Amino acid sequence: MIHLVFNTADMASIEAAIALDETLAGRVVEIKDDYAVGPILDIYETEGYQARRDWWKNILEHSPYEEQLDIVDDKLTVNQIVNALDHDENEFIWIWMGQNAHDVCGYYWLMSQLKPYQGRIQVLYLNNLPFLNDKGQLFYPTHLSEIQPKEFLKAKKLARPITLSEFEIDPDEWKKLCQENEGVRFLEGGKKLVSMPISFYDKDIFSLLTKNAQKLPSALAHIITKMKVKTGDAFIVSRLKAMQEIGKVVLAGNWQKGWKDIVVQMPGGSTVVAEE
Repeated sequence: MIHLVFNTADMASIEAAIALDETLAGRVVEIKDDYAVGPILDIYETEGYQARRDWWKNILEHSPYEEQLDIVDDKLTVNQIVNALDHDENEFIWIWMGQNAHDVCGYYWLMSQLKPYQGRIQVLYLNNLPFLNDKGQLFYPTHLSEIQPKEFLKAKKLARPITLSEFEIDPDEWKKLCQENEGVRFLEGGKKLVSMPISFYDKDIFSLLTKNAQKLPSALAHIITKMKVKTGDAFIVSRLKAMQEIGKVVLAGNWQKGWKDIVVQMPGGSTVVAEE
């Protein structure tokens, strides 16, 4: 069995669940790119793939992840999965998804590439389902990493084969989004994704900045914790840079030294960094 997830933090969650239940035994593989943001036009073609890599190179500049661009190769990951399916007729895939645009976009990107293996691909979409947190309280997680490992033992019962109909319809939905090629994909509910402009998160990000100056890592931690709809920290930084260009925020410091040297402040506001 191969377990497919779409976030690094989810890998540890599934591996912990496997340790509790040998029937889940298998390797956990991550689709690393966040297809919920950035260009996706002609994404399966050389030109589209390169355009996306160039976009990410710009986004990741001066970030802690700058060196990771060369190790993110989802196409190679899929090739390895396909080879495993071709060489072992008993091999099968479980795709795990939380109710968030990152996971659902990854699922859509993957779908058309696995169509020949219909019947051997199971999906577990934990969509609008209640789980118990570590205090025994019910909550509705949006990401797999929020779920306790023991709770996955109940969730595994939800695994079902992706139907032939889904293999026909879902890639068409993804093709439509690719042709629209907006900067953001937003999850309305279920598996319904809609295209949004690249500035979609700006209002939320701006509202979570403080009047006092903050070190960038501290501002990011606060924004990500409080955001209603989550997105990645590198993408948030790119939007702060875009806001700086129109005078909405000020980013001071030396980018060459990385995020830790950057201070976020409001125009005309305090330049004294609040104690963290």
